[in-house]
Amino acid sequence: MKKKNGDHSLGVVITGGSKGLGYALASEFLAAGDRVVICGRNLQRMEEALQELRMAVPEGEIYGVGCDVGDPSAGRLLADFAVAKLGRVDRWINNAGTAGMLKRPLWELDTGDILETCTTNLAGSIALCAEAVTVMQRQQSSKKPCYHIFNMGFSLTGAAFSRSAVPHKASKRGVAELTHFLSRELKAAGVKSIGVHELSPGLVLTDLLLRDATEEESRFLKVIAEKPEKVASILVPKIRSVTARNTRLRYEPLAKMVFRILVGMRQIFGNPLF
Repeated sequence: MKKKNGDHSLGVVITGGSKGLGYALASEFLAAGDRVVICGRNLQRMEEALQELRMAVPEGEIYGVGCDVGDPSAGRLLADFAVAKLGRVDRWINNAGTAGMLKRPLWELDTGDILETCTTNLAGSIALCAEAVTVMQRQQSSKKPCYHIFNMGFSLTGAAFSRSAVPHKASKRGVAELTHFLSRELKAAGVKSIGVHELSPGLVLTDLLLRDATEEESRFLKVIAEKPEKVASILVPKIRSVTARNTRLRYEPLAKMVFRILVGMRQIFGNPLF
């Protein structure tokens, strides 16, 4: 396959890659000439995604496997599958997540929903980071980061602007801390070949974002959120070219995101401080 700008082909793992931003990221990596493994919980949707991606990029190399990142055994199965199909994993993106079934106060949520949200977002990301590090340490090492892990956590600002329930915001803040502490552990252990990064896509227009939204909230979100394809087109080149040990890769500067939210509030509600 012809690579963009002469880049070499990367082996990429994307969790939650059968729809939304994960799917858009997979499509963008394939277009860049990379080899991609995606996973998802819904096997039917997974097969449909693989067919669509193969049709969109006929020369691309794409594989998929059923995987619930909240399952303790899933991480090892995904890692083994990725190594078998790709040989080398250069980029591992922990994209899979859930905002929970309802956006309600904590005391109005079902306990099972709370636990699933926290397990999928935080425990799942921790376990998958462990598997990714294990895979990457077995690969040819380097004195500088050449393999990279990306987590999607919440900054304090991101959590403040989120309209999701407490379990989602708390677990996503935990993912941000996971990224920070794992990077410190790798540095302390003398592991120089692996970088760990926070990936910040901003507000992406997906079913997950719109779930349980009122009609007025939906209109607002559709004004300020970006389509997954646009976000992926900006993030993928940054992910492919990253060389640092620990960074935050944003879709757009934080100030620009805040300004866009305030403009959207004025358009929909007539008052930027509703």
